[in-house]
Amino acid sequence: MKISTVAEHTGLSIDTLRFYEKIGLIDPPPRDAGGRRDYPDDVIGWIGFLGQLNATGMPQADRIRYAELRRLGASTYTERREMLQAHREVIRQKLKQMQETLALMDRKVALYEQLEEEERSHV
Repeated sequence: MKISTVAEHTGLSIDTLRFYEKIGLIDPPPRDAGGRRDYPDDVIGWIGFLGQLNATGMPQADRIRYAELRRLGASTYTERREMLQAHREVIRQKLKQMQETLALMDRKVALYEQLEEEERSHV
């Protein structure tokens, strides 16, 4: 799959894909006879997973480390699982904080709705 196709399927720019290669987030793909990158189909799923890790706040250095471990194969299953478990706990804490913040926003909105209603009834 050519780099433009990968870019189209992932929403990443060609420059970002090249950068991901450079820093080790994605493996350098084989080249075709013309020297153009020819990515395997499974790169789309991998890039999607990296995007999810990024969206949850996993630092880039940790994503790079995870990619390195993935390249090393089955001998790194335990370390990869431990990394994901630790990150899962970070996500849980962020979700808890967001739920608490959402509850606060709900209370504030309700308060302002009540104050607005009271103001309208005094007019």
